[in-house]
Amino acid sequence: MFKALLLNKTSDGFSAAMGELDDSALPDGDVLVGIAHSTLNYKDGLAITNKGPVVRSWPMVPGIDGAGTVLESSHPDWKAGDKVIHNGWGVGETRFGCLAERARLKGEWLVKLPSAFSTAQAMAIGTAGYTAMLCVLALERHGVQPGDGEILVTGATGGVGSVATALLAKLGHRVTASTGKAAEADYLKSLGASSVIDRQELANPGKPLQKERWTAVVDAVGSHTLVNALAQTRYGGVVAACGLAQNADLPGTVMPFILRGVTLAGIDSVMAPLAVRQQAWQRLAGDLGADTLATVADEIGLDEVIGAAADLMAGKVRGRKVVRIV
Repeated sequence: MFKALLLNKTSDGFSAAMGELDDSALPDGDVLVGIAHSTLNYKDGLAITNKGPVVRSWPMVPGIDGAGTVLESSHPDWKAGDKVIHNGWGVGETRFGCLAERARLKGEWLVKLPSAFSTAQAMAIGTAGYTAMLCVLALERHGVQPGDGEILVTGATGGVGSVATALLAKLGHRVTASTGKAAEADYLKSLGASSVIDRQELANPGKPLQKERWTAVVDAVGSHTLVNALAQTRYGGVVAACGLAQNADLPGTVMPFILRGVTLAGIDSVMAPLAVRQQAWQRLAGDLGADTLATVADEIGLDEVIGAAADLMAGKVRGRKVVRIV
């Protein structure tokens, strides 16, 4: 038997509680992983608090991220003792996830744990940090270079925003961080932000085209925030969109695209191909220092996750929550 966080929904209602499972309860897969650390992502928060329709099969073990050691494998790329990372692939939504001591996964979903990171450090990055790296790679593919001008990061105290701010600053970019938490300005500047603005400057309806300011944008917020960021992006700039913390709508116009040649680059972390994942993790190993990870993350136990998920959905969490499984 092993410990797991279990979500269930029946005619009597929804429940989230610690429980125990045995290996026979796990889904099919060719790699059994002993999970050492997981993390609490926004999607996990939605699932654990039942605030959004994330879970599509009941009961469910949440946890889209995990890092640990292969216990058993019939996949040719992995053997017992290998250290691995898992991100996404519908785990925690349609099949049991990694907020448990064990997870049975598919070998083609796994990435080798870089030697630069412990399992805890990898989960301080997690899907949020890996998504931030995907955003940075998208900006680079579109020719954004240090010295080109200001880069806006929205939702900057969140997991994606914190890591994106740190990555971009370390790469030599001038970062403006947008947040609704004025008290966190010093935190954002410690990550490398050169300036901090109030999210209300972007959160309400605005003109289709506004004064050009941003060379590029990393947006984890969506809705009016994304539309205003697009309207303020300089000619030929690029906006990487990866989240919907404000809303999933896009209440804007085509004006930034057809009059300023702005590119809107969509970022998907869930189903990204293995080669893209490997590139992102290799870059993270080289571009993100342990000091940054210590700044953006703190560690909790598996039995603290339910309370932390409620805090996350209430906007009381900054950076990353690493979950110690064993």
